[in-house]
Amino acid sequence: MTPPSSTYRLQVSGAFPLAAAAELTAYLRSLGVGAVYLSPLLRATAGSAHGYDVVDVTRMDDDRGGEAGWRALVAAARAHGLRIVVDLVPNHQGVADPGQNPAWHDLLRHGPASAYAPWFDVDWSAGRLLLPVLDGADAVGLDGDALLAAGVRYPLAPGSGPRPGDTAADVHARQHYELADARRADTELAYRRFFAVSSLAGVRVEDPEVAAATHERVLRWVADDGVAGLRVDHPDGLADPGGYLRRLREQAPDTWILAEKILEPGEALPADWPVDGTTGYDALAEAGPLFVDPAGEPALDRLYRDVTGDELDWATHTEVGKRAVATTILRSEFHRLARLAPSVPDAFAALTFLAVAFPVYRSYLPSSGADHLAAAVATARRRHPRLAAAFDALEPRLTDPADELCVRFQQTTGAVMAKGVEDTAAYRYTRFVALNEVGGDPARFGRDLDDFHAAQERRLRTAPRSMTTLSTHDTKRGEDVRARLAVLAEVPDEWGELVRLLAAEAPMPEPTTAYLLWQTVAGFGLDQPGRLHAYAVKAMREAAGATGWADPDEEFEAAVHAALDTAAQRPDLRAAVEAFIGLIRPYGWSNALGQKLVQLTMPGVPDVYQGTEGWDDSLVDPDNRRPVDWPRLRALLGGLTVPPPVDDTGAAKLWVVSRALRVRRDRPELFTAYRRVAVHGPAAEHAVAFDRGGAVTVATRLPVRLSRRGGWADTVVELPGGLVDVLTGRPYGGTVPLATLLATYPVALLAPPA
Repeated sequence: MTPPSSTYRLQVSGAFPLAAAAELTAYLRSLGVGAVYLSPLLRATAGSAHGYDVVDVTRMDDDRGGEAGWRALVAAARAHGLRIVVDLVPNHQGVADPGQNPAWHDLLRHGPASAYAPWFDVDWSAGRLLLPVLDGADAVGLDGDALLAAGVRYPLAPGSGPRPGDTAADVHARQHYELADARRADTELAYRRFFAVSSLAGVRVEDPEVAAATHERVLRWVADDGVAGLRVDHPDGLADPGGYLRRLREQAPDTWILAEKILEPGEALPADWPVDGTTGYDALAEAGPLFVDPAGEPALDRLYRDVTGDELDWATHTEVGKRAVATTILRSEFHRLARLAPSVPDAFAALTFLAVAFPVYRSYLPSSGADHLAAAVATARRRHPRLAAAFDALEPRLTDPADELCVRFQQTTGAVMAKGVEDTAAYRYTRFVALNEVGGDPARFGRDLDDFHAAQERRLRTAPRSMTTLSTHDTKRGEDVRARLAVLAEVPDEWGELVRLLAAEAPMPEPTTAYLLWQTVAGFGLDQPGRLHAYAVKAMREAAGATGWADPDEEFEAAVHAALDTAAQRPDLRAAVEAFIGLIRPYGWSNALGQKLVQLTMPGVPDVYQGTEGWDDSLVDPDNRRPVDWPRLRALLGGLTVPPPVDDTGAAKLWVVSRALRVRRDRPELFTAYRRVAVHGPAAEHAVAFDRGGAVTVATRLPVRLSRRGGWADTVVELPGGLVDVLTGRPYGGTVPLATLLATYPVALLAPPA
């Protein structure tokens, strides 16, 4: 099956159920979308906003619309020529409330004898199943045929109920599980979980029977309802990702399958994975930095060091962040690994340091990753020579994919990378947060034209069916926020003046946090204090420095909030912030349109995250899941008959997105190749231009420097003859001045007349 021309990601929830998605299909068809791309739909924890905490794999989630909503969505999608892509979650299930998860409930009731014991990745050799669900004030009581703790009922093993004179503690002691203080999750947990989220328990889909039982409903979507695509969430957590994906491909041979896999710079998907590609973070890392000026790095680096005092580079921050999580919130995982090597002295420390040294998320032995493991061993030996004997003993086992230690180590390194880098280092190393993105490389300041074009030629050869994206529910900040922040690299002096003023007049107690939040203010503004303060809380706690999720420092956090309020409420400071935003806003719009058109037309299948067809000021999850103003977008699209101006309505972005998506859908033959288009003249570095086999993209980059040098002057682009800019309707061909081509918009999309 050929992949869809494009996808449009919808966050389905109780507030936006499947029936609402069905009503949106006419709009999506008009927008030019090829497929509606849905977040998880199976029954999730009650009230879940995201659906990744599935509790019943046999049922559609009634809160999200249930079977009736699904039927309505399928019918509406067919009526409007849209295909369907669904997100599936094989790695884990939600276990916060056993009463909602029948399989987990049975496991707690019957222990290792449960029919569902093979489903969950539990180390029963460690003793009773520890459930870290209590805080210091919680007590365990009896509630009929259950134990009650923190408002949640836990089942009793057969024959273990209260006897004359029993206390709740007596009954509790007879269970297959132990209700324990939440802090013990960091050191004593005996079941695999999703990263450090103890309410998400790992599922053993490496067992074919477990995989069959947990995927029956998903595969019926494919077989009975014609679902065209499956997005596989977090395959890195699985014991055997390649084996799992091969079985899935056998059961869905004609389905477009994507792995939600984060590739580090230079890394490729395992060659033996039978998937069509990734969900697009690698494409984001190619398209976004193209609009960052590398020439700004020295000035911004000096400013960052001077204002924050942070002398560490990105590589050091990643090491420190990984070590921090491996030795705190993920200690349980390393205790479990060490139990598999009881004869190796210092196994716990050696395994921890090997995971910290691992250069990518994980290996996939025996098919790939042996070089990454060898690099990790060499690095760990150099950093910790006293553990040489432990490394010697562990290395042969970690290279043997038949050894359980090897399997579990591979599952664990990804969690260390995700929590230590994405959720710690990216909030501590705040030099230029436009680059602090999932799958990105904050050490690499921008991307030049030669490298970008080479990456696209490689993408066409190796991953033409992979997804491309600029925003997802997991990106750290929305694409248009990043586009505005990219401008800082072109105005380091003006930015330095503002940030020094804010640092002096609205000081925060920790300078790298302050620098992160003042950049956020530049990209987001001060007009929505509720969202800004919510983001500040998440950013501070993810950094896990002076405050954190486990032990929030209320005084520290209050001081940060007070500084943000001072900037918003003191007239002189607010005026300075607004003047700076006014300076960079039009250039941010140019970057936003440029990176969007590049992403929509580069090799691969473009995804549009809900609402990002207009200007989007989203910050990190859950801010980027907030409701979208669909009536406004519908009305705006319906009223577009001529090219609108680039202004704060976002109509220009909606125009560019809709015209690009329509061309990709209606004329796919124009997007089968990739060729760099020649640009000549004094401002040639400011234009990215490529021919996709008939459709030609031209976009402006580094717009401040372009403006300050006097514009395009006599810079020209060499176009094929007989083209029309689908954004303006004007004909072009041959040697065309960029000042003429880009007179209306900073971008152009040219194609032969239909």
